[in-house]
Amino acid sequence: MTTTPPDHESTAAPVEPHRVLVLNSGSSSVKYQLLDMRDRSRLASGLVERIGEETSRLAHTPSAGGAEPRERTGRIADHAAALAAAAEELAADGLGLDSPELAAIGHRVVHGGLRFSEPTEITDEVLAEIERLVPVAPLHNPANITGIVTARALRPDLPQVAVFDTAFHTTMPEAAARYAIDVETADAHRIRRYGFHGTSHAYVSRRTAALLGRAPEDVNVIVLHLGNGASASAVAGGRCVETSMGLTPLEGLVMGTRSGDIDPAVTFHLKRVAGMSADEIDVLLNKRSGLVGLCGDNDMREIRRRIDEGDERAALAFDIYIHRLKKYIGAYTAVLGRVDAVAFTAGVGENAAPVREAAIAGLAELGMAVDASLNAVRSPEPRLISPEYARVAVAVVPTDEELEIAEQTFALVSRGEAASPAPGNN
Repeated sequence: MTTTPPDHESTAAPVEPHRVLVLNSGSSSVKYQLLDMRDRSRLASGLVERIGEETSRLAHTPSAGGAEPRERTGRIADHAAALAAAAEELAADGLGLDSPELAAIGHRVVHGGLRFSEPTEITDEVLAEIERLVPVAPLHNPANITGIVTARALRPDLPQVAVFDTAFHTTMPEAAARYAIDVETADAHRIRRYGFHGTSHAYVSRRTAALLGRAPEDVNVIVLHLGNGASASAVAGGRCVETSMGLTPLEGLVMGTRSGDIDPAVTFHLKRVAGMSADEIDVLLNKRSGLVGLCGDNDMREIRRRIDEGDERAALAFDIYIHRLKKYIGAYTAVLGRVDAVAFTAGVGENAAPVREAAIAGLAELGMAVDASLNAVRSPEPRLISPEYARVAVAVVPTDEELEIAEQTFALVSRGEAASPAPGNN
């Protein structure tokens, strides 16, 4: 005869926490993913958008068990309500946030300044430091802070970790990070090049090295993160030595709605001649420039369709976009000295074969070429699109910023280390 031991004498082994919830909080949205770090699998993901409006929407996608995606609409008042709604959807899949299997919550934070060069456990002091950086990231850090405060209130007992977009770029030498302006003024107002999309550049550069069968320390990679926002980085032996975005995400490549590099005197000219205010110029350069400013579209698929129909404005916009890309590939080849691979990633980089072909065309003297048949293949897997004879590998490497955040978060909590720096002046 068998007997069941009392609850307090249960022989069940304790559960080892192995899940990480990743949160990416915007001003009116929350993206979330729950990952199992034993095999890096995605258990569920979702998006809550239009928070605070009557038309709020939550789209939830379970990744296991054959469950169908679900959607709910109706007003979701604030981020606390959004996270509570996401928790309800996860609980419906047996993935409740009260589970002992949840090890930590990882937060995407856009700007960490110079102080945060690694994933960092969030304390009151760290949160205050992130708030202090709001002036250099006014569109992003406040929303990230809201997500952190909300999640900490929901699970105050759970480790919460900030992973910073800027962290990967803190290895840039001063010669690359400094602007050539008065040093005292720059230091007083924290004006320097910080770079963004760092989790993507870190992930893709490492995956590119793996694709080549080499260690990251042995590989020099130019990463081209091409989405609606776009940035390039030069990565030498796993460390970023140059990146295209600067104090803000406006600098660098031509983007969907951002101008990228521009003569700063354009702003003075617009103020004097057009009578535009600083806010109006800000909107112009960030929201009414780039591809949408050049041709009225920021969807590369639509631009290519228009080009095929003979649209000259779309063709010029594409040419300007590619010209800027080539400039950065050439410049970063000079910075690195030796390039082992060029990696395309993000929405445009992963899916727009004509962009990849045009960006590499004419760079044979740099050892770069694209094989047309390989370039035409669509796949969710990392792959080479260069011919065997090419000295420099050209790759398509799908990014996974959520997995990168989860891995950095899990590594920190698994070590059991407190990585919270004291507040400082940078």
